Amino acid sequence: MSGFFEEVQRRKVYRVAAAYIIAAGFIIQIGSAVFPAWELPNWTFRLVVVLLLIGFPISLILAWAYDVTPQGIRATPTIAAPGSHRRRNVIMLVATGVIISIAAGFFLLPRAAARKIDKSIAVLPFENLSDEKENAYFADGIQDDILTNLSKIGELKVISRTSVMSFRGHAPNVRDIGKALGVSTILEGSVRRAGNRVRVNVQLIDATTDEHIWANDYDRDLTDVFAIQTDLAQKITDALQAKLSPAEQSRMERKPTENGEAYLAFVQAHNLQGALEDFGKLKQSEQMYERAIQLDPNFALALACYSQLQSWIVHTFDPTRERREKARTLAERALQLQSDLPETHLALGYSYYYGDNNYDAALREFEIARQGLPNESDAYLAIGAIQRRQGKWAESTANLEKAVSLNPKDIWPLQNLTFNYGMLRNYDAANKTIDRALALDPNALGPWEVKSKLAIAEKGDFSVAEKGFTAVKSIPMNNQEKLRIAGARADVFLLERKYKEGLREAESLPDDLLAPIPAALCGKYYLIGFARKALQDESGAGAALLKAKDLVEAQLKESPDAADMHVQLAKVLAYLGDKDAALAEARRASELLPESKDAFGGPEIAAGVAEVHAILGDNGRAIEILDGLLGRPSTVTVQGLKVNPIWDPLRTDPRFQALLNKYGAKT
Repeated sequence: MSGFFEEVQRRKVYRVAAAYIIAAGFIIQIGSAVFPAWELPNWTFRLVVVLLLIGFPISLILAWAYDVTPQGIRATPTIAAPGSHRRRNVIMLVATGVIISIAAGFFLLPRAAARKIDKSIAVLPFENLSDEKENAYFADGIQDDILTNLSKIGELKVISRTSVMSFRGHAPNVRDIGKALGVSTILEGSVRRAGNRVRVNVQLIDATTDEHIWANDYDRDLTDVFAIQTDLAQKITDALQAKLSPAEQSRMERKPTENGEAYLAFVQAHNLQGALEDFGKLKQSEQMYERAIQLDPNFALALACYSQLQSWIVHTFDPTRERREKARTLAERALQLQSDLPETHLALGYSYYYGDNNYDAALREFEIARQGLPNESDAYLAIGAIQRRQGKWAESTANLEKAVSLNPKDIWPLQNLTFNYGMLRNYDAANKTIDRALALDPNALGPWEVKSKLAIAEKGDFSVAEKGFTAVKSIPMNNQEKLRIAGARADVFLLERKYKEGLREAESLPDDLLAPIPAALCGKYYLIGFARKALQDESGAGAALLKAKDLVEAQLKESPDAADMHVQLAKVLAYLGDKDAALAEARRASELLPESKDAFGGPEIAAGVAEVHAILGDNGRAIEILDGLLGRPSTVTVQGLKVNPIWDPLRTDPRFQALLNKYGAKT
């Protein structure tokens, strides 16, 4: 052995080995940083490592055989030694090189992934350190504006605000937050406002190691708050090595308003707008947007967000012509002021969508908005909502899943994704998705309502609804939520044929509390009429249905193109025995929203028209419509037909039983 080590030293193999290891280490270090920048796949980096490992024993052999001299590369002189010793030394040299390479490979190859920076971030709610606790909305505004700036950068993945708000006031492990939200970095901070002075403290943290990347303090005037937000967004972009296009840079640096009071009003309005199902808070949001626009008539972002609010109210609570026109006017004003502001296109898209049912125009605007807001969950949600109405179910589902990935802690995208799976009768996926929403908030009304309807549609199972009513019974609720629960309770009682209980529940709903939502008030009297008719109280049923007729006709004066109201009026008229008028209203509803125009909302209208024909005794037409709906994506199911008493007039018809058998076998 001593002869081997002497030869290694004489032939300068030690020196070559050390130089090779240093050079290889340098190449690996450079490659781990450069390959991601060139966007090369990780296998290319692993190939470089493997080649370096293979090259090590080869370099030892070359160092053994040759030497660098002033005259050039020459074969190393061989000293006299037995041939067996020379062969032994070469074998030992090769074996040593191979063993070292194998050992290094075991260490390097599992780690030989180029250190690609994961360009993903969540901005946690900023802590309000102001003496005046009502300034909490201001801290939220700072956070929201930073998110808005970041969401416009295409190379970043930015988690939506709704998903991070659940971490307010909690101090869980940063690694756990990163894992829960699917991001590699977390921005957290605090805000202190005193008069017109603002102090912001922030720190960017690596969520995989819990190490601080950088921290910074800002102490500025209120009017400089936008400069703080822009600087923060720029520093985050630099830290995550994200590239900014000139358009992204320009949008990030633009101030939405020069008026500090207008900005504060906007922040309050935007916070209130997040309460999608609380009409009272949405009305407060309206007031604050009005104030922001009065203070700065050129505040394009405020105009755009106010337009979106109006469109949502039209869609959910108050579908009047006045609100539709206001939504459009606000969006167009915003577009005139800043045509390249993505939020203006989002607002105009919602105006086309909710106001006009003009899906092609809406989709064009939403696509423009998505390009400018590549991390905005709402943009993908809106595009997915349009695509399912166009019958593009696969594309719609993909966009809704993208919306969920950007907003994983928000119930609303999960509910919308569940609607897709439900329409496609993929109940396994639907239930898994809505269960994710319930895991976020076990007492949320919306997910329980969706899960209950899925159970009835899939299995005719009412136990999930009962479980949901029990789950939400103990939570504090406002009047609107209480009415919603009572209305759902009445619906389930009627489906269970517990007509007395359903009647009692419906009649307990106060008219004055339902009045702000006309469709709910009409629904109350329709339920009362249905229940009394089932209980053979014809006079009581007639009185309730006449009340429902007056209410829905008043609504139609405000919203003459609302297909759902026309079909509701058709059902009321059918029960009142006015056949011709009922059929006319049913035809009008089908013309306004045919399935050819809307593959998502159209089937619901068609099902309502089938109900009208069933009430009027036209079994053949009702069964024909149901046959089509069972063969296409819709919420109509065999189990739903079996349990819903609305279809009782068809039960003795052999054609109806054949229909159930036909699709029941497929199920």
